[in-house]
Amino acid sequence: MAETTPMLDIKDLVVHYGGICALNGVNLHVGQGEIVAVIGANGAGKSTLMKTIVAVKSYTSGTIMYKGMPLPKESYKVVSTGITLVPEGRRIFAPLTVRENLLAGAYTRWDRQHINQTMEEVFALFPRLKERINQRGGTLSGGEQQMLAVGRALMAKPDLLMLDEPSLGLAPIVIDMMFETITRLNREMGLTILLVEQNASIALELCHRAYVLKTGEISMEGTGKELLEDPRVQASYLGITS
Repeated sequence: MAETTPMLDIKDLVVHYGGICALNGVNLHVGQGEIVAVIGANGAGKSTLMKTIVAVKSYTSGTIMYKGMPLPKESYKVVSTGITLVPEGRRIFAPLTVRENLLAGAYTRWDRQHINQTMEEVFALFPRLKERINQRGGTLSGGEQQMLAVGRALMAKPDLLMLDEPSLGLAPIVIDMMFETITRLNREMGLTILLVEQNASIALELCHRAYVLKTGEISMEGTGKELLEDPRVQASYLGITS
């Protein structure tokens, strides 16, 4: 699903934490309508990549282009460009109700009718959230909180949805439901998705293309199918040995 001009185009990205180089010359692109996965071990730099794209973390050098334009350096402006992030660990507002959390995700929008319409679309994806609309976020189960985090991101009506470790800490049945929803968002709604995920098997099965991030550098890339069948990926990330 290659494009002449990628929706998101990252070139030679270098990010430091103090004297430590967290990302070293990363090149990555995401075409419109794709699901692109980034897999790798703990500490590989996956979450740093996501935080840098949304300007929560600054970068030392390189470029991040979105729809042919540089992304803003201020995180609060990135959402207005059409990018939202579902952060690792969900980061919902625990004291707020489900409804209030969802409305917080729509803070860049002003049309109340369209906001309510989007909320109903979120409830169609996650009916359990509608059942708990007045319940405080902190009292929800882990799976429900993940639904809420995704729903909150969708309230901004993004063109690019980024998910950082969406399966983390969830029961297998909830993980399956979450990745089915991600597939639906892409196939039925045309949403472009960038996914960071430790569960390499499920990520590679659903994505169009993927990158392997190893100690801050892209070590491999290809289609999900190609990487699933690569012996190096099987041995390092899928627990398969010949």
